Amino acid sequence: MNNPIWLMTSALKALDFDGLVRTTAAVGAQGLELCVFRRDGTRRDHVATHLDYETFGPETARHLIDRCRAANIRFSVGAYENLIGGDPQERVANQNHLLRLIRIAHLCGGDRNQVAVGTFVGYNHDLGTLDRGFERNLDEYTRVFAPIIRYAEDLGVTVLYENCPMEGWRPATSPTTYNNLPGCLAARKLMYALIPSRAHGETYDPSHDVWQNINPSDVILASDMNRIHRVHIKGTRNRAGAGRTHWGALYPMQAVRPDLAQHAGVPIPAHEWDRHHYEPMLPGFGGNDSMDWRAFLETLMQRGFNNPFVIENEADNSAHTGNLGATVQGFKAAVLCLAPIVWPLVPNEGYCCDTAQFPVLVDPPSRDVPLKTMADL
Repeated sequence: MNNPIWLMTSALKALDFDGLVRTTAAVGAQGLELCVFRRDGTRRDHVATHLDYETFGPETARHLIDRCRAANIRFSVGAYENLIGGDPQERVANQNHLLRLIRIAHLCGGDRNQVAVGTFVGYNHDLGTLDRGFERNLDEYTRVFAPIIRYAEDLGVTVLYENCPMEGWRPATSPTTYNNLPGCLAARKLMYALIPSRAHGETYDPSHDVWQNINPSDVILASDMNRIHRVHIKGTRNRAGAGRTHWGALYPMQAVRPDLAQHAGVPIPAHEWDRHHYEPMLPGFGGNDSMDWRAFLETLMQRGFNNPFVIENEADNSAHTGNLGATVQGFKAAVLCLAPIVWPLVPNEGYCCDTAQFPVLVDPPSRDVPLKTMADL
């Protein structure tokens, strides 16, 4: 019971690396998931670019490792985009960017330093609307990711998928809200069966199951723990009200003409993310959410989870305010909420993470590796 707690840097995009290190220390965390999104990408929400991926080389890696050693923190990298669907040119650009991040992780020591690469998979709705559309997406995933995972395995790097369905990633007029293949446990198990390599796994985020009325502890009990390398810490408060009453909790709210909806007295989505009746929160900050965090964390501990917890701050009352102070307060509250469950009790100091138990960051490889594209694979 000595899990490190990290911060995901998407909520701190205005800070430079020194600012990230200071904030990590201020909230009592031990590491960072460095967001490294494409600067020319199409995503505008929850994005940040905290490494210069275009100039990154062995010298940059050594400097980064030295700074993290000095601050006694660890890190991973990640960017979350659609890699199997959407605009074909953007899709390939996202795939090539993932290869950049795998190279960066390798140059930083990869699995030896626990530097993994976080990503989405996305979903191809051109295939998804056809008969057996889900299976067609599994086939497309295998076609795209089999060479990517071989490349990562060759470089000693693990790729991690997050399970967010990305329910607001398409217009509110879209009939479905399933926009990221690993959004359910069945899909992830099928993905691992199709590509058996141990060079890929997952960052499990319980909040995405909570608003679907799934108990995250049940998901953990049904999961292969060797595949769970990170757990995102993000709360969800399920909202009762007219939307859920009229549309139910199984299907998303659908968009109809506003004049017709008003005439009929039927609620409709206010925007793309307003379709499943929930509020993003952080545990311990601003009230209770719809999850038993203690039961979930204890289930993880019982199953031997000893990897990092990564706080992903998308809370309405914290990161969404745009106020840096409120953002940092949310991070700090989440750390304190987890501390009594995942850290040992130290005499006269309270619950503290014993960083002396963590392996020392090893020196990264001195030899560069060439940048690869999907065409090269």
